[in-house]
Amino acid sequence: MLQLRPSCECCDVDLPPESTQARICSFECTFCVTCAEQVLQGKCPNCGGEFVARPRRPAHLLANNPASTQRVFKPAGCQAAA
Repeated sequence: MLQLRPSCECCDVDLPPESTQARICSFECTFCVTCAEQVLQGKCPNCGGEFVARPRRPAHLLANNPASTQRVFKPAGCQAAA
């Protein structure tokens, strides 16, 4: 099951479970659409994979399957990729 991480690894902007602005790679590295497209040019700085829009979990399922609360913030990796 997807973790639905709560923030962008580059800029730390909030990405709640219902956000349409979240992008993930196949390892669930999570970025906002601005960082994924403009800073990283569609390539994950951690694994080199492509980004896709993160699926949204229906709100009624979040009670039993909550989103992650663990923030991952690695601005150095994003700056090196830019």
